[in-house]
Amino acid sequence: MLAKANRIVAGVDYRRLVRSGRRSRGALVLGYARRTAPDAPLRMGVIVAKNVGNAVVRNRVRRRIKAVGWSLAQETGGFDVVLRALPAAARSDFAAIDAEVRRSVTELSRS
Repeated sequence: MLAKANRIVAGVDYRRLVRSGRRSRGALVLGYARRTAPDAPLRMGVIVAKNVGNAVVRNRVRRRIKAVGWSLAQETGGFDVVLRALPAAARSDFAAIDAEVRRSVTELSRS
């Protein structure tokens, strides 16, 4: 689970990132990011809509993305990121989700 300092919880923050953040699209996740202060921690939010699957599947996908986010929070910082799970994530294993989330966050942090 992500620490409180590493979570995006306000709807305003989600909307701001989705509307005006940089985008990175992959097969499993769609990422939105925005730079913050260089010494600020990585803050992350996850969106898993009903088109991904039923409640059990959505929660499994959300837990997997948050697990990857927890390890990324230890490695990087200085920006906020929102990850939207795509329907293909429901049929993917943890290793595929891990690789996709890491690729997306790395790509967003570079630009």
